[in-house]
Amino acid sequence: MASEIKLQLTPLSQWGFGFSDTEPLMIAGPCSAETEEQVMETCQQLAQHGGVHILRAGIWKPRTRPNCFEGIGSIGLQWLKQAGKATGLPVTVEVANVKHVYEALRMGVDILWIGARTTVNPFSIQEIADALQGVDIPVMIKNPVNPDLSLWMGAFERMNKVGITKLAAIHRGFSSHEKSKYRNKPQWEIPIELMRRMPNLPIICDPSHICGRRDTLQEVAQKAMDLNFNGIMLESHINPARALSDAEQQVTPENYARLIDSLVLRKTTSTDAVFLHNLEDLRDMIDDVDKELLAILTKRMHIAEQIGRYKLENNITILQPNRWDEIVRERSQAGIKEGLTEEFMFDLYNVVHKESIRHQTSIMNTSNQAHKIEVKG
Repeated sequence: MASEIKLQLTPLSQWGFGFSDTEPLMIAGPCSAETEEQVMETCQQLAQHGGVHILRAGIWKPRTRPNCFEGIGSIGLQWLKQAGKATGLPVTVEVANVKHVYEALRMGVDILWIGARTTVNPFSIQEIADALQGVDIPVMIKNPVNPDLSLWMGAFERMNKVGITKLAAIHRGFSSHEKSKYRNKPQWEIPIELMRRMPNLPIICDPSHICGRRDTLQEVAQKAMDLNFNGIMLESHINPARALSDAEQQVTPENYARLIDSLVLRKTTSTDAVFLHNLEDLRDMIDDVDKELLAILTKRMHIAEQIGRYKLENNITILQPNRWDEIVRERSQAGIKEGLTEEFMFDLYNVVHKESIRHQTSIMNTSNQAHKIEVKG
């Protein structure tokens, strides 16, 4: 199992903007800067309604296909900075290349973020990192489009290597060909593993890009809070229906404030002795069950090895599609009756089946090695 990676990080409270390490960091603003009036009014209303610590706006928009609105360009930086001055809040923009970095730094942008399409390319990340060497500025990095934890972690390592210590992750979900209620599947296990591997790295959730629509934003934002994320980034527009990009996922400043107010913020720990004692008892019970589960899984793999030897003796292939389909259907139905989800049952047995195939393949490979014929040219 991969171990923890040490980064030289500066806590949020020392970024210089008055952020707290104990309260969620809230980021909001338009998906795209469209006009000077739209940026100013949206940001001022967000500040008036409260619940926002950083203002955001897209200046350069990397669209999937051409002929869409691809951002207003550098003039938008000036509009956002003016909104920041008017509200007394720091501002952040996405940078995708070195030119964007220089433009943002020249305009005095407070915080940079790197988008998913850029994170996926180590060459682009390295170029941006090189451009930021010696610059003391916070950088937030969104997960790559595809679910690749190593790529995401590599981006932080490249930034840290050139001296950037004010770093945060933004979880915006992952593209998938599978049909889903999400625009980008959250795959919560990936940011959770990032927390384990880089424990001091703040993680912000971007429900706007996970959901792709307004009606599920609160659900995803609350899930992030329950998973101990460090903050939320949401897109807001004074008139979402007329937005030039991602209209379906933006909310008005008023509705943004309502959403933030609705979030239940939970403690990370407790000093209550009774609670801690009862929790420890329950965790001991979990530990005992896990030991039983491990013993059962080990027993199952021993049986799989016996099946592998029997298949070998009778010259039968390892994979039996009909049997695998039967297991998936029957175990899923049994799990659902016990209150488990179909997705969990499939994932569980998929992992178990993969390990079973590995054991049987080892047996087959041992036999194949014994029958190898040396071929000389």
